[in-house]
Amino acid sequence: MVEAKTLKNGVRVVVKEMEGLLSVTMGVLVGTGAAFERDEEDGISHFIEHMQFKGTEHHTAFGLSDAFDALGAQVNAFTGKDLTCYYAKATTDHAREAFALLAELFLESTFPEEEIAREKGVVIEEINMDEDSPEDLCLDQLSRAAFGADNYGRNILGPAANVQNFTRDQLFAYRSERYAPENIVISFAGNIPLSEALELAEQYFGGMQARPFVQRPKHVVWHAQRVMKVKPFEQTHLALAFPAVDRASDRLAAVQVMNFILGGGMSSRLFKRVREELGLAYSVYSYLSNYEETGMCTVYAGVNPAKAGDAISAIVREIMRFQTEGVSEEEFVRGREQLKSGNIFSQENTSSQMLLYGKQMLYRNEVYDFERRIGEITALRRRDIQDAIAENFDFTRMAVASVGKEDIMQELLSRIGDALGGRTV
Repeated sequence: MVEAKTLKNGVRVVVKEMEGLLSVTMGVLVGTGAAFERDEEDGISHFIEHMQFKGTEHHTAFGLSDAFDALGAQVNAFTGKDLTCYYAKATTDHAREAFALLAELFLESTFPEEEIAREKGVVIEEINMDEDSPEDLCLDQLSRAAFGADNYGRNILGPAANVQNFTRDQLFAYRSERYAPENIVISFAGNIPLSEALELAEQYFGGMQARPFVQRPKHVVWHAQRVMKVKPFEQTHLALAFPAVDRASDRLAAVQVMNFILGGGMSSRLFKRVREELGLAYSVYSYLSNYEETGMCTVYAGVNPAKAGDAISAIVREIMRFQTEGVSEEEFVRGREQLKSGNIFSQENTSSQMLLYGKQMLYRNEVYDFERRIGEITALRRRDIQDAIAENFDFTRMAVASVGKEDIMQELLSRIGDALGGRTV
């Protein structure tokens, strides 16, 4: 059973009751992240997420984590491009206490100055770790190549200089603007009665002061740039991005099946061709990022530097073959069943359901409809995938990023041009 309600102050609540389980996941989702930040704020959504755990009037930072542990509960948070989420998972008998703690850290965190100073060091080390993670670094560079320095092109962690300069007043001002009731969704999924979940949401969040909320505009432009970062990694990491459909598109399911077939698993075309047949990469895959205004289809590979040119040629040729030959009936059925089973499997996971229902309410202000989703997938036909391929792979709008020991971007572009029949890229 599912129920949704909007509190008087504008906070939205959605509850997915899953009888027969022994646990519940509770989340507080905020519609903010890197895509809404200005240059001087770059990284602030993520830093605030860290600071929310650093103590309230009633608990120190350690006291909060200790209180969750005493319940046997799990608590965590993450920041994305357009979403920040705080969540806790608890056994059903401790759901009430766990939600009270989650509400406390969300609503009553005090951001002590000494904790801010300490956490700056922690986040800067996280930035350094990201710089030392070649795959993450390459994909960050790809976002910049696709969207430029603003909106979806921003690195979620932000630059270290920004983090070092954040002030307590700046953190509170951003939180006050973005953490407005109208921009918050509370999502429950698991074995919790609908009435109890709604009561908890009202008890702890009903007292938030209603205030006007004005969404910051995002001026999203696809840049299709080429970005190379020289780092002393053993492998060369390369990635391509193509503009794709937005998350509300009625063609999203077809694009998702398309992605499964191209690079979504061990039976995908890229895996079989680039890794299994040619032995050019250990890791090669594709994935989708779908946002409010647009989307991105990414292809990534980590390769031996000596094989980077061969690898990029093989990837481009496989995408071109995808375009010209289309997909077989067997590939289509397999991809469609993968997408369908993934959606079905997620129905048995409280964390997945909390996030799924919470996002649908936050992004589209509606209750997620599982039956409609399965119906959309089931209704797909092979020609829908052919149309998705034609729509989502435009080499004239391709963004390219690479990270490795040497700047090989010109070689990569040359090899891509050769694979495309001499076209300039």
